[in-house]
Amino acid sequence: MTRSKKNPFVANHLLGKIKKLNMKGEKEIIVTWSRASTIIPTMIGHTIAIHNGKEHLPVYITERMVGHKLGEFAPTLNFREHTRNDSKSRR
Repeated sequence: MTRSKKNPFVANHLLGKIKKLNMKGEKEIIVTWSRASTIIPTMIGHTIAIHNGKEHLPVYITERMVGHKLGEFAPTLNFREHTRNDSKSRR
C-alpha cells in the first residue's frame, strides 16, 4: 500500500483573501494567526502579518519561501543573553 499524497495546508480564510487581492491586483497587508499554513506560489509578492504570540510581524513573501511554513518567519522567542553568574555557560 502506497503513502497517500496530501496537498499543503493553507487556511481557507487566508487563501480566500489572497485570491481576492490577486483578482483586484491590489497589494495590502493580510493579518493572520495561522502559523501552520504553507507558503504557496500564489502568495508571492504579498505582505502577510504573522502572529508571534504577542504582535503581528509583517513578512514579505518571496520565491525562496515557497514550501516553508509561515511560522518559520515570525520567531516567538527573543534570546536576551546568558546570566553573568551562570558558570555552565563559561566552560
